Amino acid sequence: MKVAEKIAEKIAALPDGSTFRYQELPIERAEYTAAAKAIERLIKNGLITRASTGLFYKPKRTAFGVLKPDEQELLKPYLFSEGKRIAYITGTLLYNRLGLTTQVPKNIKIATRDKRLELTLGNLKVTSIKSYADISDDNYRYLEYLDAIKDFKTIPDLNKEAAVKLLKDGIGKMEDPKLFVRLALNYPPRVRALAGAMMELISPSEDIHSLRKSLNPLSSFEFGLSSNLLPNGTTWNIT
Repeated sequence: MKVAEKIAEKIAALPDGSTFRYQELPIERAEYTAAAKAIERLIKNGLITRASTGLFYKPKRTAFGVLKPDEQELLKPYLFSEGKRIAYITGTLLYNRLGLTTQVPKNIKIATRDKRLELTLGNLKVTSIKSYADISDDNYRYLEYLDAIKDFKTIPDLNKEAAVKLLKDGIGKMEDPKLFVRLALNYPPRVRALAGAMMELISPSEDIHSLRKSLNPLSSFEFGLSSNLLPNGTTWNIT
């Protein structure tokens, strides 16, 4: 089968709105030149669109026109490697998804353990920050909440009362509190303190003691939370 035919067959099988890179096409390295020409023809014919250098998507056509992929789909090549999660979206876009802010950023942050990123996807600028722990499908949701606690004081338009409730609800639904605690121990003291205080209110357990023991008893952490919002704040030196 010719290179163009293999690529066309692969793309035809992709869901509308999905992204792909050369590495995901059924071609050998020696076929990249022919593949590039085939890709350009498909773009010219409107069957695919270039999202950025080396990244393409299959447009989703609706009665309202062609829809672009959402951020998660556009960023998928940078969030996964060989099918395994290596990064996750953090920052304001994450906090918007969690309901902590109404702002929708033009700049997106990705947390990753090793890989450094700085790229442009359409009107979006994407940069990376170093994650506090190795990332997997099993733990990235926990890391998202720990990031929100870390950035609690700088999240735009944050309603503290609603935020405390949302964070407590999210932490309370986690299937593995022990994993959450282990991950929290990688974060700065203020994160450990607020995470521990919230966990204590949700469901006191021995696991929380490791967070308390990790804190300097002479340190205090200012979050601007009243005793109504965090009744046990003083025992964690939180104000």
